[in-house]
Amino acid sequence: MKANTRADNPGQDAAALGPYRILDLTEYGGLLGPRTLADLGADVIKIEPPGGSPSRIGPYYKDIAHPEKSLFWFAYCLNKRGITLNLEEEAGREIFKKLVGSADAVIESFPAGYLNGLGLGYEDLARIKPDIVMASITWFGQTGPKADYLGCDLAAWASGGCLYICGDGDRPPVWISFPQAQLFGGMDAANATVSALYYREMHGKGQHLDISLQECAVSPTLRTTVFWALNQYELQRSGLALIEPTRHIRFGMSLPCKDGTVIIYMMGATAPFTTSMQNLVAWMDEAGAAPDWLKEIDWVTDYDASKIDQAFIDRVEGTVARFIAEKTKRQLYEEGIKRRMLIAPMQNSREVSEDAQLQYRDFWTKVRHPELDDELTYVGPSIGLSETPVRVYRKAPLIGEHNRAVYGELGFSDSEIGNLRKAGVI
Repeated sequence: MKANTRADNPGQDAAALGPYRILDLTEYGGLLGPRTLADLGADVIKIEPPGGSPSRIGPYYKDIAHPEKSLFWFAYCLNKRGITLNLEEEAGREIFKKLVGSADAVIESFPAGYLNGLGLGYEDLARIKPDIVMASITWFGQTGPKADYLGCDLAAWASGGCLYICGDGDRPPVWISFPQAQLFGGMDAANATVSALYYREMHGKGQHLDISLQECAVSPTLRTTVFWALNQYELQRSGLALIEPTRHIRFGMSLPCKDGTVIIYMMGATAPFTTSMQNLVAWMDEAGAAPDWLKEIDWVTDYDASKIDQAFIDRVEGTVARFIAEKTKRQLYEEGIKRRMLIAPMQNSREVSEDAQLQYRDFWTKVRHPELDDELTYVGPSIGLSETPVRVYRKAPLIGEHNRAVYGELGFSDSEIGNLRKAGVI
């Protein structure tokens, strides 16, 4: 492992990835992968074109539509340094090659073949630095009949099969609400990069990592593909319910309550489902809301999915639903804990931000933005390392904020940096 010689990187002190420098050429959701490596202390340098990245999109701070007020950019470029560089210019490509000489890995999300056309593909970079690690995120991978296709989040989930099982069974499929395919790809690229850096430490070899967003979108559907492979059964959309495919019966999983919705497992046959339902019926009985037939159910033998029919399930769920509808999420949550029931409230954004568990663990992180004269609250790192703490140490960069520092590290003088800026190279 190389010595830690990076300047201007407070994240390196006692950080898991402190010795490493990552060049970030990703956009949109792909930015999450390098952000995660930056959280772990790597010196991640986000390279954007002069004038700013296309990822500086809304929503914006106080609805001011300006590239340096992009909340999207703030969230996904936290802890990174930022420079501008025009890779379409020959001088820009030469500077990028110098940066590669000082880097450990490059993560990029250009269309397949784009960097090759600029003379900056993996083979080109490996001639400059033989042990470089390069992760390429594309919609369909670097090879195959779709390699040259453009894509979008909707296309990734549709072609990956996940979209087919999203939504209610009596309606067409629904889109996953927040674009996520590129987030999956960014995280897979980050994981693969760390693995490749470990391999390099062991064997001294770099490598090219091929990340297909279509394949990333297939990964959450593994249970679906197993149903087909084993039983030739196509798993159907079930919304917020659980389908028993061998008998085509449907267990409800969500119920409206007084101030929202709760998830509740109304199932039987095995623990902990049986215990949960016994305790729920006991609570209903205390409130005078449990009819005799419900109290007489043996949740081990009478509510076995291999024996009951849909009409009986619907009768049970309808009775429980009337009881749940009269309670608030807090009441249901507190009673669920006290009575050991499998029930949990669906939290909206406000409720998540006020969640006592997240607050206790200092999950929310406040970051000062001098350019806004304000302090913003961020989602904190979701991982905790006892010996190498993960923390927020730098706000997202302004356009070209670290040009002078990074290009100075490459040996450029202030006057040379000024000339490069005037020429549109940086």
